[in-house]
Amino acid sequence: MRIVYVLPGPKDGWEDGDVEMARRGELLQSFAAPGTQVDIVDVPEGPDSIESMYEEYLSIPATIDRMVELEAEGYAAAISGCFGDPGIDGMREMLSIPVVGPGEASIHVAAMLGHQFSVLTVMENGVAPTRWQVRRCGLAEKLASVRPVILPVLEMGDDRARTLELLREQGELAVTQDGADTLVLGCMSMGFQMLARELSATLRVPVVNPAVVAVKAAELLVGAGLAHSKRAYMTPPKL
Repeated sequence: MRIVYVLPGPKDGWEDGDVEMARRGELLQSFAAPGTQVDIVDVPEGPDSIESMYEEYLSIPATIDRMVELEAEGYAAAISGCFGDPGIDGMREMLSIPVVGPGEASIHVAAMLGHQFSVLTVMENGVAPTRWQVRRCGLAEKLASVRPVILPVLEMGDDRARTLELLREQGELAVTQDGADTLVLGCMSMGFQMLARELSATLRVPVVNPAVVAVKAAELLVGAGLAHSKRAYMTPPKL
Protein backbone atom coordinates (compact mmCIF):
# COMPACT_ATOMS: atom_id res chain seq x y z
CA MET A 1 0.00 0.00 0.00
CA ARG A 2 1.40 3.40 -1.01
CA ILE A 3 0.05 6.53 0.67
CA VAL A 4 1.13 10.08 -0.06
CA TYR A 5 0.99 13.07 2.29
CA VAL A 6 0.73 16.30 0.31
CA LEU A 7 1.97 19.49 1.93
CA PRO A 8 -0.22 22.29 0.49
CA GLY A 9 2.65 24.69 -0.15
CA PRO A 10 6.38 24.77 -0.91
CA LYS A 11 8.83 23.52 1.71
CA ASP A 12 11.29 26.19 0.54
CA GLY A 13 9.43 28.73 2.68
CA TRP A 14 10.49 26.91 5.85
CA GLU A 15 13.78 27.26 7.62
CA ASP A 16 15.75 24.09 6.77
CA GLY A 17 12.81 22.96 4.65
CA ASP A 18 14.48 19.81 3.29
CA VAL A 19 15.48 18.70 6.79
CA GLU A 20 11.99 19.27 8.19
CA MET A 21 10.34 17.48 5.28
CA ALA A 22 12.62 14.50 5.84
CA ARG A 23 11.85 14.51 9.57
CA ARG A 24 8.11 14.57 8.94
CA GLY A 25 8.44 11.86 6.34
CA GLU A 26 10.19 9.59 8.84
CA LEU A 27 7.46 10.23 11.42
CA LEU A 28 4.68 9.51 8.93
CA GLN A 29 6.36 6.23 8.00
CA SER A 30 6.69 5.32 11.69
CA PHE A 31 2.92 5.70 12.14
CA ALA A 32 2.19 3.20 9.38
CA ALA A 33 1.68 -0.53 9.65
CA PRO A 34 4.20 -2.96 8.13
CA GLY A 35 3.68 -3.13 4.38
CA THR A 36 2.56 0.50 4.07
CA GLN A 37 4.80 3.04 2.35
CA VAL A 38 4.13 6.69 3.21
CA ASP A 39 5.73 9.38 1.07
CA ILE A 40 5.62 13.12 1.63
CA VAL A 41 5.66 15.76 -1.13
CA ASP A 42 5.12 19.50 -1.34
CA VAL A 43 3.61 21.61 -4.11
CA PRO A 44 5.42 24.27 -6.13
CA GLU A 45 3.33 27.25 -5.08
CA GLY A 46 1.16 28.37 -2.20
CA PRO A 47 1.59 29.87 1.27
CA ASP A 48 4.47 28.91 3.57
CA SER A 49 1.91 28.16 6.28
CA ILE A 50 -1.87 28.22 6.48
CA GLU A 51 -3.30 30.38 9.25
CA SER A 52 -6.35 31.94 7.58
CA MET A 53 -9.14 31.12 5.15
CA TYR A 54 -7.41 33.34 2.58
CA GLU A 55 -4.29 31.19 2.77
CA GLU A 56 -6.41 28.03 2.60
CA TYR A 57 -7.89 29.19 -0.71
CA LEU A 58 -4.45 30.11 -2.05
CA SER A 59 -3.22 26.59 -1.37
CA ILE A 60 -5.99 24.67 -3.13
CA PRO A 61 -5.38 24.83 -6.92
CA ALA A 62 -1.76 23.65 -6.92
CA THR A 63 -2.51 20.99 -4.31
CA ILE A 64 -5.37 19.51 -6.34
CA ASP A 65 -3.24 19.49 -9.50
CA ARG A 66 -0.46 17.67 -7.63
CA MET A 67 -2.87 15.12 -6.18
CA VAL A 68 -4.22 14.30 -9.65
CA GLU A 69 -0.64 13.60 -10.76
CA LEU A 70 0.00 11.44 -7.71
CA GLU A 71 -3.09 9.33 -8.29
CA ALA A 72 -1.82 8.69 -11.83
CA GLU A 73 1.50 7.57 -10.31
CA GLY A 74 -0.30 4.76 -8.52
CA TYR A 75 -0.79 5.91 -4.94
CA ALA A 76 -3.62 4.14 -3.11
CA ALA A 77 -4.63 7.14 -0.95
CA ALA A 78 -3.73 10.78 -0.43
CA ILE A 79 -3.64 12.92 2.71
CA SER A 80 -4.19 16.66 2.55
CA GLY A 81 -1.49 18.10 4.80
CA CYS A 82 -3.46 20.76 6.66
CA PHE A 83 -5.84 20.38 9.60
CA GLY A 84 -8.33 22.77 7.98
CA ASP A 85 -8.73 20.30 5.09
CA PRO A 86 -8.65 23.08 2.46
CA GLY A 87 -10.19 22.01 -0.84
CA ILE A 88 -11.09 18.52 0.36
CA ASP A 89 -14.38 18.53 -1.57
CA GLY A 90 -12.66 19.51 -4.82
CA MET A 91 -9.93 16.92 -4.27
CA ARG A 92 -12.53 14.20 -3.92
CA GLU A 93 -14.30 15.40 -7.05
CA MET A 94 -11.07 15.08 -9.02
CA LEU A 95 -9.72 11.85 -7.53
CA SER A 96 -11.07 8.32 -7.19
CA ILE A 97 -8.62 7.13 -4.52
CA PRO A 98 -9.44 7.95 -0.87
CA VAL A 99 -8.53 11.52 0.11
CA VAL A 100 -8.14 11.95 3.86
CA GLY A 101 -8.60 15.30 5.57
CA PRO A 102 -6.67 15.18 8.87
CA GLY A 103 -9.08 17.60 10.52
CA GLU A 104 -12.19 15.69 9.47
CA ALA A 105 -10.67 12.36 10.49
CA SER A 106 -9.48 13.68 13.87
CA ILE A 107 -12.83 15.28 14.68
CA HIS A 108 -14.64 12.02 14.03
CA VAL A 109 -12.13 10.05 16.10
CA ALA A 110 -12.49 12.53 18.98
CA ALA A 111 -16.26 12.13 18.87
CA MET A 112 -15.81 8.38 19.37
CA LEU A 113 -13.56 8.80 22.40
CA GLY A 114 -15.81 10.86 24.69
CA HIS A 115 -18.88 13.02 25.05
CA GLN A 116 -17.39 16.49 24.46
CA PHE A 117 -14.15 17.41 22.70
CA SER A 118 -12.19 20.64 22.35
CA VAL A 119 -9.87 21.63 19.51
CA LEU A 120 -6.64 23.47 20.28
CA THR A 121 -6.02 25.76 17.32
CA VAL A 122 -3.21 28.13 16.40
CA MET A 123 -4.41 31.75 16.46
CA GLU A 124 -7.64 33.47 17.43
CA ASN A 125 -8.76 33.86 13.80
CA GLY A 126 -8.82 30.08 13.53
CA VAL A 127 -11.59 29.66 16.10
CA ALA A 128 -14.59 30.43 13.88
CA PRO A 129 -13.36 28.38 10.87
CA THR A 130 -12.70 25.41 13.16
CA ARG A 131 -16.20 25.66 14.63
CA TRP A 132 -17.58 25.64 11.09
CA GLN A 133 -15.38 22.68 10.20
CA VAL A 134 -16.84 20.71 13.12
CA ARG A 135 -20.35 21.70 12.07
CA ARG A 136 -19.70 20.46 8.52
CA CYS A 137 -18.74 17.12 10.03
CA GLY A 138 -22.15 17.00 11.76
CA LEU A 139 -20.59 17.01 15.23
CA ALA A 140 -21.33 20.51 16.53
CA GLU A 141 -23.27 19.13 19.50
CA LYS A 142 -20.16 17.33 20.72
CA LEU A 143 -17.88 20.38 20.50
CA ALA A 144 -17.04 21.81 23.92
CA SER A 145 -14.80 24.62 22.67
CA VAL A 146 -12.08 25.79 20.30
CA ARG A 147 -9.16 27.39 22.11
CA PRO A 148 -6.22 29.18 20.42
CA VAL A 149 -2.72 28.82 21.84
CA ILE A 150 -1.57 32.07 20.13
CA LEU A 151 1.56 30.66 18.53
CA PRO A 152 2.19 30.97 14.77
CA VAL A 153 2.55 27.76 12.78
CA LEU A 154 6.13 28.47 11.74
CA GLU A 155 7.14 28.90 15.41
CA MET A 156 5.72 25.58 16.62
CA GLY A 157 9.08 23.85 16.38
CA ASP A 158 11.26 26.67 17.72
CA ASP A 159 10.82 25.82 21.41
CA ARG A 160 9.16 22.48 22.06
CA ALA A 161 8.82 23.09 25.80
CA ARG A 162 7.08 26.40 25.20
CA THR A 163 4.70 24.86 22.67
CA LEU A 164 3.86 22.06 25.11
CA GLU A 165 3.20 24.54 27.91
CA LEU A 166 0.88 26.68 25.78
CA LEU A 167 -1.04 23.56 24.76
CA ARG A 168 -1.19 22.41 28.37
CA GLU A 169 -2.55 25.77 29.54
CA GLN A 170 -5.33 25.88 26.96
CA GLY A 171 -6.01 22.17 27.24
CA GLU A 172 -6.46 22.44 30.99
CA LEU A 173 -8.93 25.30 30.53
CA ALA A 174 -10.82 23.27 27.93
CA VAL A 175 -11.13 20.38 30.38
CA THR A 176 -11.81 22.27 33.61
CA GLN A 177 -13.87 25.19 32.29
CA ASP A 178 -15.40 24.01 29.00
CA GLY A 179 -16.20 20.44 29.97
CA ALA A 180 -14.05 18.71 27.38
CA ASP A 181 -13.17 15.08 28.00
CA THR A 182 -11.10 14.74 24.81
CA LEU A 183 -8.71 17.12 23.03
CA VAL A 184 -7.70 17.49 19.38
CA LEU A 185 -4.48 19.13 18.21
CA GLY A 186 -5.86 21.45 15.54
CA CYS A 187 -2.71 21.96 13.47
CA MET A 188 -0.43 19.57 11.63
CA SER A 189 2.68 21.33 12.93
CA MET A 190 1.39 20.66 16.47
CA GLY A 191 0.98 17.03 15.51
CA PHE A 192 4.49 16.72 14.12
CA GLN A 193 5.94 17.99 17.43
CA MET A 194 4.75 14.70 18.95
CA LEU A 195 3.26 16.27 22.07
CA ALA A 196 -0.02 14.37 22.29
CA ARG A 197 1.11 11.61 24.64
CA GLU A 198 2.79 14.01 27.08
CA LEU A 199 -0.26 16.26 27.05
CA SER A 200 -2.58 13.30 27.57
CA ALA A 201 -0.54 12.05 30.53
CA THR A 202 -0.64 15.48 32.16
CA LEU A 203 -4.32 16.28 31.56
CA ARG A 204 -5.58 12.69 31.85
CA VAL A 205 -7.74 12.84 28.74
CA PRO A 206 -7.22 11.43 25.23
CA VAL A 207 -5.37 13.82 22.90
CA VAL A 208 -5.81 13.21 19.18
CA ASN A 209 -2.75 13.74 16.98
CA PRO A 210 -4.00 14.54 13.44
CA ALA A 211 -0.78 13.36 11.78
CA VAL A 212 -1.13 9.88 13.27
CA VAL A 213 -4.88 9.69 12.68
CA ALA A 214 -4.55 10.75 9.03
CA VAL A 215 -2.17 7.89 8.24
CA LYS A 216 -4.26 5.32 10.08
CA ALA A 217 -7.48 6.57 8.43
CA ALA A 218 -5.89 6.23 4.99
CA GLU A 219 -4.76 2.69 5.81
CA LEU A 220 -8.25 1.84 7.08
CA LEU A 221 -9.99 3.05 3.93
CA VAL A 222 -7.60 1.32 1.54
CA GLY A 223 -7.60 -1.87 3.60
CA ALA A 224 -11.40 -1.93 3.70
CA GLY A 225 -11.64 -1.26 -0.03
CA LEU A 226 -13.48 2.01 0.52
CA ALA A 227 -13.29 5.47 -1.02
CA HIS A 228 -15.51 8.53 -1.06
CA SER A 229 -18.85 8.27 -2.87
CA LYS A 230 -18.80 9.68 -6.38
CA ARG A 231 -22.49 10.46 -5.96
CA ALA A 232 -21.46 12.81 -3.16
CA TYR A 233 -18.31 14.09 -4.88
CA MET A 234 -19.15 13.94 -8.57
CA THR A 235 -16.48 14.49 -11.20
CA PRO A 236 -17.02 18.02 -12.59
CA PRO A 237 -19.30 17.72 -15.66
CA LYS A 238 -17.02 19.92 -17.79
CA LEU A 239 -14.30 17.30 -17.40
